[in-house]
Amino acid sequence: MTAAPPSRRPRRLPLRRFQLPAMLLVLGPGLVSGFADNDAAGITTYSLAGAQYGYGFMWALLLTMVALLFTQEVGARLGLATGEGLSGVIRERFGVRWTALAVLVTLVANLGTTIAEFAGIAASLELLFRVPPQISSILAGMFVVIVLARGSFGKVQYAFLVIGAAVSAAYAISAILAEPDWGHATIALVKPELSPTAAYLITLVGVVGTTITPWGQAFIQSYVADKGLGPRDLAGARVDVTLGSLVTNIVAGFIVVACAATIWTHGGQIIDAADAARALGPLAGGGATIIFSVGLLAASLLGLGVVPLSSAYFACEAFGWERGLHWRWSQAPVFYGLLAFFVAGGALFVVIPGLPLIQVMFLSAVLDGLLLPIILTFVMLLAGDRKVLGDLVSGRVLLAIGWTTTVLVSVMSVAFVIVQVFGLGS
Repeated sequence: MTAAPPSRRPRRLPLRRFQLPAMLLVLGPGLVSGFADNDAAGITTYSLAGAQYGYGFMWALLLTMVALLFTQEVGARLGLATGEGLSGVIRERFGVRWTALAVLVTLVANLGTTIAEFAGIAASLELLFRVPPQISSILAGMFVVIVLARGSFGKVQYAFLVIGAAVSAAYAISAILAEPDWGHATIALVKPELSPTAAYLITLVGVVGTTITPWGQAFIQSYVADKGLGPRDLAGARVDVTLGSLVTNIVAGFIVVACAATIWTHGGQIIDAADAARALGPLAGGGATIIFSVGLLAASLLGLGVVPLSSAYFACEAFGWERGLHWRWSQAPVFYGLLAFFVAGGALFVVIPGLPLIQVMFLSAVLDGLLLPIILTFVMLLAGDRKVLGDLVSGRVLLAIGWTTTVLVSVMSVAFVIVQVFGLGS
């Protein structure tokens, strides 16, 4: 690889010591990513895991929390060192062909996630107001396009985050009020309860895919770069990604426990969104459906704003096309074309009559899990490259955990494909 041009050569500055005011300015990327991870696909996948397998998936949440923490730090380091997004760095390091593969994988995964967000909106509005999916998809698409076109999503997203946080708290309270078997849940954190079935494996792929997402790896790096952060901000970035990883998995744990205590314990199952809302019963009683629906709606709208926008940025940055909401359509046609494709494509898919919305949200997480190893491989190859990262190059511990995560996720994905092809473990 040739030397990096002056415009993006890693700055070799002394790392800033931990100072509270400076650290507060850095907070944001990890926390936003953490809450956005618990979107429609996340809530659905964790609910299904708790309803089907009880406390048995707590071990997976602990491991994914550790993996998410370290992979998010790698992404943050890349953003701090280069000031660029992931696809731009991949192009400079590996060339156009490998960049095209990364873009294709990311766009396929993100399209599935976008469809899941529309499915979440349709499910929530159907529960709240009996709105048919066909109408809710059109309304949601128009809403997101208007918000993005006005450049106000940065402000609106915080309202969604507040609602998401409130619903997360509701799950925590409901889990406590349901009087779950905390001893069982605690033991399950360190003692895996495995089941040699295809259904268990597909749930595991979904849990991993909705926690460590392909779009999340690109999002954390782009967000850090967009905030203008640099190598001196590493200490604050570490605090940020740590808090984000904790938020993601603690909320996931409460969702699993709530569903285990209220649905799995009584031999129930989740068929539609109303069944998933039953986990909030100990807290809200008859209002559980309303609380669940409002939270699902907010989480879906947050994801619907973030994922298509991230997809358009990722593709345009990779090939040097104009990008950004400050451009007009005529000035950045590819950027706006991709944005429109993701929003319209997701909306049109959900209008299919009789579409099983819960299954759509869950399967999007499974798709993320299957495609994740490809993106993680690019990230980890860059993580150990001193020419790219300079003084922020990842150390042995970070590289060891990152590569271990990549290998395990790859093995899991290959095992899933083998099971599906040969019909094993049914």
